[in-house]
This record gives sequence, structure tokens and C-alpha cells, in this order.
Amino acid sequence: MSGTPKASYDLVLLPGDGIGAEVMAEARALVDLVARDTGVAFHVEELPCGGKFFLEHGTRDWPEGAEERCKAADAVLLGAVGWNGPDGAPVNMPDGAGGWKMAGWSPVIGNRIKLDLYANIRPVRCLPGTKHGLSGKFREVWSPETVDMVIIRENTEGLYSGIAERTADRATDLRVITRRASERVIRKAFEVSRQRAKGAPSDGKLRVTCIVKHNVLTGCRLFLDVFREVAKEFPEIEPDVAIVDSFAMFVLTQPERYDVCVTTNMFGDILTDLASVLQGGMGMAVGCNVGDDHAMFEPIHGSAPPLAGKDKANPMAMLLATGECLAWLGQRHADPKLQRAADAIAQAVATIVERGEPLTGDLGGSAGSKAVAQAIRDEVHRRLSC
Repeated sequence: MSGTPKASYDLVLLPGDGIGAEVMAEARALVDLVARDTGVAFHVEELPCGGKFFLEHGTRDWPEGAEERCKAADAVLLGAVGWNGPDGAPVNMPDGAGGWKMAGWSPVIGNRIKLDLYANIRPVRCLPGTKHGLSGKFREVWSPETVDMVIIRENTEGLYSGIAERTADRATDLRVITRRASERVIRKAFEVSRQRAKGAPSDGKLRVTCIVKHNVLTGCRLFLDVFREVAKEFPEIEPDVAIVDSFAMFVLTQPERYDVCVTTNMFGDILTDLASVLQGGMGMAVGCNVGDDHAMFEPIHGSAPPLAGKDKANPMAMLLATGECLAWLGQRHADPKLQRAADAIAQAVATIVERGEPLTGDLGGSAGSKAVAQAIRDEVHRRLSC
């Protein structure tokens, strides 16, 4: 721990579009509950953003000054962005260089780059009782004893560098891999393995797996070289290397082998969505965008316009992201009240999943989003009131 507890914590909420706004409302109610039950004060500012905002304003995807407000906040919570226009296609906006980018780029990619949130940390853990819907049939296959890993991806460059060109006959996206960015995210992966201290489920070994395509790609060869250099600083942790296409198979067939994994931006984006199958789907998956001075927390399920307004979205990922936010603040400011609240949120979600009700349809249940969120808040309140 470092720092000291604050009298009040400034949170910026970016609800976004579709189910992002819906689950953010449940997260805000959770923050209010934590404030009442712990005595911790929060100043919460909610900023509209995303595709709908762009459709309404026509020139930008969030308010003037939003970037500065995110930078001044102690932490940021993001719902999800992305909306369809009148033609049914996703809404895009000019990128300032003659091209187009997603309406919602500013709060997502923009914040990652401008706040220097260089590590995207995604815990992949199967809770007791979790069911998945592969082949349309809900069943239990994996268990907490076999699925407990963290996948970390570089979050500011790679194929998301924003360097691109397009002509009538060709489009090019430049994949940028630098030593500086690689070194700091790889070091973060080793530090996370050391902090977890429990190792891979199969053998208990502290292990960091570097996921690359170094047999083909020059950038991956640099990333791997840096990985091997950094690994020497952590002799108690086993360095491991996996080719990305092989990892995509083994993460599902041998998940117990993995402790912490680290990779480049686009590989990590794809693989963490794949790995979410191990934890019950993207309705359970959290993304922690972390830098040295700032952090932003989100569910990774997207805005899902077809589900908007139907009370069907799984709120658990958003509530777990809120817990991760409180844990990060608790560690940063040496605030045990925040850590206790974070633990209560994680335990509350685990309790509901193991009990088997109420659950949304993606986990095999029939409850609505609001009912699930309320059940989790009730369980958090019970734990914080003890």
C-alpha cells in the first residue's frame, strides 16, 4: 500500500450506450451503498458519451472538457459504447485525418492513450456454480480449481496505434511495438504474478506466459526479447512462451496451466474475449485499464444495442469492475475500508452464482438485470453490516 486515505474520492462515470448505461446505473447504486455502509465519501460525476451522444451533437462523442475531468478523477468507471445510426450501421465519426473512427473512441481508446493506461488487466476466474452456454446447453465443465488466471495486454499501441492509411485499393493499419511500452507491461505482468502468489492451478508455480507470433512477426520478436530480459529480474517466476494460435486452443483445453499471461494489444483483445467462456461469458468479464497514475474499469461485453431496454443484460461484470476500482483505490491510498468493500462485492457475486439464483439468461437463469443487481447489493450490504 502507498499514500493515505482521502476524505472523498472523485469518480467519473461514463455510462455510454445501450446496456452500458443500464449496468452503470446499477454500479452507481452500488457505490452509493458502499458509501452508506462504510462511511467513505465519493464525489460522483456522470458524463454522457458514445454513439448516441455523437448523433445528438454531430461533432464529438463526449462533452467538452471530459478528457480533463477524467484526468482529474481518482478513477473512472466505463459502461460501454457503440450505437447504430438510422441506417442500422454502427455510428462512426471523422477522425480528423480524412478517415473514420468509432463514435465512442474518445472515452475508450482516447482515455487509454491520453491517461497512459498502459496495462489492460483481465482476471479470468471461474466461480463455483458457473455454467456456460456452449452449443446452447448450459452445463458446468470448468471449475475454480482449473480456471484462475490473469491476462494482461499492452493497451496503448500495437494495431490500435491509430496510424493507418487507405486508398481505393488498399488499407494499411500500422502495428507499433516499442521497447518502452513492452517493458512496462511485461514488468507489470511479473509484478501481478508475484502479488497473486498462488501460481497456476495445476502446479502452484508462479508463471508468466508471453503470447506472441515471433515465428512470423518482427514486433513479436522484439516483445519476446524484452520479455526474456525482464524475466531475469524475477528469478522466482517461471517464464513461459506460447504462440498465439496454439494458446487459443490451450487456454480452453488446459486453462489450469496458466497463472499470468502477457501479450500485445490486438492479440490480448481477442484472447480475453475467448477466455471469458471459461468464466461464464462476457457478462462476467472485467477489464482493468491501469497506468501509474490513473485507472479506468469496465465490463468487456460491449453496448449490445439489441438487449437495450429489455432488462436482460448481466450486471455482474459491471459490479465486479466497480469492486476492482475500489480495490485499486484502496491499495493506492492505503484505505482498508475500500478494500473491505471490494472484497464484499467479489464475495457477493460469488455467493449469488453458487446459489444459482437470481441469474440472467446468459448464465442459465431467467431473472432480469435489475433483480440480479439488487440481490448482489443486498448481499454486499449484509457483509458490510456484519
